[in-house]
Amino acid sequence: MNISLSELLNGKKSVALGGHIRPDGDCVGSCMGLYLYLREQYPQIETDVYLEYIPQSYRFIRNTEDVRSEIRQGQVYDLFICLDCGDEERLGFSAPLFADALQTCCIDHHASNRSFADYNEIVADASSTSELVYHLLDKEKISRSCAEALYMGIAHDTGVFRYSCTRPETMEAAAELLRKGINGSEIIEKTFYEKTYVQNQLLGLALLESILILDKRCIVTWITKKNMAFFKALPSDMDGIVNQLKQTKDMEVALFLYETETQLFKVSLRSRDKVDVSKIATYFGGGGHVRAAGFTMAGTVHDVVNNVSHQIALQLDGAC
Repeated sequence: MNISLSELLNGKKSVALGGHIRPDGDCVGSCMGLYLYLREQYPQIETDVYLEYIPQSYRFIRNTEDVRSEIRQGQVYDLFICLDCGDEERLGFSAPLFADALQTCCIDHHASNRSFADYNEIVADASSTSELVYHLLDKEKISRSCAEALYMGIAHDTGVFRYSCTRPETMEAAAELLRKGINGSEIIEKTFYEKTYVQNQLLGLALLESILILDKRCIVTWITKKNMAFFKALPSDMDGIVNQLKQTKDMEVALFLYETETQLFKVSLRSRDKVDVSKIATYFGGGGHVRAAGFTMAGTVHDVVNNVSHQIALQLDGAC
């Protein structure tokens, strides 16, 4: 590790933690894991965590009720630690706190990250930010509550240890967290596999309306604001749809989009072997990993699909 947590915290009286917009399992896991550790091991430091709405299934993690979803004007922290964020803008509402902090740090595993903080721990081939946080901590001092958060984060960003980012070190970290007495299988079941009725309805709709493009090498589907309103769905209810699309036999790329505002879409990409979707996401102003990435794009559904599919085709056809 390039960063020493004890050195980073030396002399600090206040620390803020922040993760990316629409926090997923790794974002919540890494933020809450570090938050719990700091509260337990550095009680003299005022520590706050800033995140957007946390999905209900993640709220078994201790102290999620402490999470702040808005900032106070004039608040300045000695240190802001940004977790699981490829760039400063991805912090969303907490970005002003990052900008005003006396010192900043970024811990992340996105290949598109350009080390935008004062101190950076960017490991693109790490399974998750939660794994990076684990390696920052004194292993003997990790509590069961902290271990639950970090294990959830690792499990989510590895697709329950199925994705290629799962390294031997990942499994070793997960094993050590299990030794803290956590119920790993229950965490995976409750936060990764278990879906609400609304989530299953949306998944069913997405699969039913999906289409195959690019010589049946890419599967595409979308959810509109009208669909979301009908099912009374939240953005977090879209979690997992793109991963399910990727499971379709013979697909090289899965493309899923849902409408966040009128003609403004959150776009998610997943790939198997031939397409680096992080390049596509970066091209459109987003970021991510080689096999999983995303961005936001304005336009009609057909505008978005046409633009993105063109970039996918360039890679599939060997043009770049």
